Amino acid sequence: MASSAISFPSTGGKTCARWNYSTASLQAPPLDYSFRGISFMQDLLTEEPRAGLKPIHRSEGGRLLTQAIWLNNNTLGELTQFTETMGKLLEYPEDIYWIDLSFNDLPIIDPVLTSFYNLRHLNLHGNAIQQLSEVDKLAVLPHLRNLTLHGNPVEEEKGYRSYVLSTLPHLKSFDFSGVTKLDRTTAAVWRRMNIRPKKVRKRRDDY
Repeated sequence: MASSAISFPSTGGKTCARWNYSTASLQAPPLDYSFRGISFMQDLLTEEPRAGLKPIHRSEGGRLLTQAIWLNNNTLGELTQFTETMGKLLEYPEDIYWIDLSFNDLPIIDPVLTSFYNLRHLNLHGNAIQQLSEVDKLAVLPHLRNLTLHGNPVEEEKGYRSYVLSTLPHLKSFDFSGVTKLDRTTAAVWRRMNIRPKKVRKRRDDY
């Protein structure tokens, strides 16, 4: 891997391959498997992605250098083997910042998505998610800024937008609509009125 580092004679230093690959993958087009009739994650290993205007470069090991993957408009009902499949396709799967899973058949927000620490954009609209509490899982993602959930049964739940924005206060866009200061205030008020704080159980020693 060290041989792929680029030298800069003017500075007398070298940048590591990790930095070069990460920069290339951040600027790369998404790995696009939309409209491919994919039902299982393993299908990605045999299915050809859609060709974009720009090619996605590969590392010396042959893995793709991109940080975005589009799986929208397929028939995915679960994300089993998601992490393993990404590891086989991408050079740095841990750097994924955009995952589009819109218009599939997902009934829940799979916990596997929360393992991608750098995730900023997550599209889940047009699925089969029914419980508002599923959104709670995403609270562990510190960089998540854009989320879509409309077109799921959960959209019909009372307080839908306020619940999501109060649970994920760092969102800048929700359902393709920018989050305003008024949105945040409304969400905070709604949460105080509708969500009871969890009681802390006291130990016997405290009595």
